[in-house]
Amino acid sequence: MKVAVVGATGLVGNVILEVLAEFNFPMDELILVASEKSVGTKMKFKGKEYSVIGMNEAVAAKPDIAIFSAGGGTSLEWAPKFAAVGTTVIDNSSAWRMDADKKLVVPEINAHVLTDNDKIIANPNCSTIQLVMVLAPLHKKYGVKRVVVSTYQSISGTGAKAIKQLDNEKAGVKGEMAYPYTINENCLPHCDTFLDNGYTKEEMKLTNETRKILDPEINVTATAVRVPVRGGHSEAVNIQFENDFDLNEVRTILNNTPGVTLKDNPDTNTYPMPLFAKDKNDVFVGRIRRDESQPNTLNLWIVADNLRKGAATNAVQIAQYLLEKKLVEA
Repeated sequence: MKVAVVGATGLVGNVILEVLAEFNFPMDELILVASEKSVGTKMKFKGKEYSVIGMNEAVAAKPDIAIFSAGGGTSLEWAPKFAAVGTTVIDNSSAWRMDADKKLVVPEINAHVLTDNDKIIANPNCSTIQLVMVLAPLHKKYGVKRVVVSTYQSISGTGAKAIKQLDNEKAGVKGEMAYPYTINENCLPHCDTFLDNGYTKEEMKLTNETRKILDPEINVTATAVRVPVRGGHSEAVNIQFENDFDLNEVRTILNNTPGVTLKDNPDTNTYPMPLFAKDKNDVFVGRIRRDESQPNTLNLWIVADNLRKGAATNAVQIAQYLLEKKLVEA
């Protein structure tokens, strides 16, 4: 079993390696891949040193699985080249998510749609993954009609440049800016680029990807906000159902959902927070309460580590599923 990590030197690439090690993912050969400027870089995995190689050399190695986290442009150019030599690509970028011929997968929800013919599999957006992990079991029970989601997204979702900007600002040092404004002690209602409809790409990802994964009939509207938190995305979510619900039943459903952890006890100040979600693979949900302004509507709060379940963990879980179901064989 040959596994390639494309974009291995990046923020998410490093976490993919951590998750592969923690999951003890079965492989005979690990191939670390990055851009030409990083070729030759030495990296360690499970105590062994590896040299980073370039894209052409990686394709020639014909890995069985390649987990991409190297940006949309790289994925559009190189994922088909890996697929052409028989590699199954699991891609973290937005490049293939809304392609009608590509599966958009959260393993706990819809891994069953995968076949051995799927050579490019899309990993959803980080904020979408944590949202649908909570919506899916509730949709099955009550029928989700409409979702209003407001995100509080950490700077690690932008990348290393954003983390450096925050660190510089806290230290009073002028440096390269990842954002058009200061992020320290500030909130920017601006995640990704603005589109003609006034929404950002991030907001439309939440809308379109949720509908693709769960149900095209669900109406979703989003406001995505960048906050000065290093890691962990939070979401305030308002869900209108077709049918009424019982709050205790909602809690029981979520408590019994694999990959979801319920933290919901106002009496003890128990609720999800980015600090608690750090380096954990689950999605955390709490502040569960009825929306008293209209019928069949629920408010809740969702938090997850955006580099873990929002990216690396989900991708590795897809790879695990492929092996378990023998959809990829060395």
